[in-house]
Amino acid sequence: MTLTAARQGIQLSDLDAWGSVADMGSDILEGDVKAFGKMTHGAPTDAVSSAYFGTTKGKFRMVYPFDEQAVIVTGEIQLTDESTGQVSRFKAGDAWFVTKGTPVLWEVLSESFVKHYLAVA
Repeated sequence: MTLTAARQGIQLSDLDAWGSVADMGSDILEGDVKAFGKMTHGAPTDAVSSAYFGTTKGKFRMVYPFDEQAVIVTGEIQLTDESTGQVSRFKAGDAWFVTKGTPVLWEVLSESFVKHYLAVA
């Protein structure tokens, strides 16, 4: 059994380069949005996984490939649920839950952001 704390203040420099968010199936709308991450449980293809994930500033659209609970550890973002039009802003300490198949418009408002997430495929 392992206890892993989701630490506040994690920066992109603490994570591994994961390429562009476009490589992960997102449509980039503004900027050259680079992705960074570090797994804390499992692998991205596992039924249940968790990781730190962050990007550089920009705007992109993605359809969620899994259910996710996440908490922002660094930065500020705005998420728009494109199925309902609901707009929400999140900063360090804020959390959300999103279901698989939800189309989300991401706007990274700070120079970068990092979240810690738990995903269930």
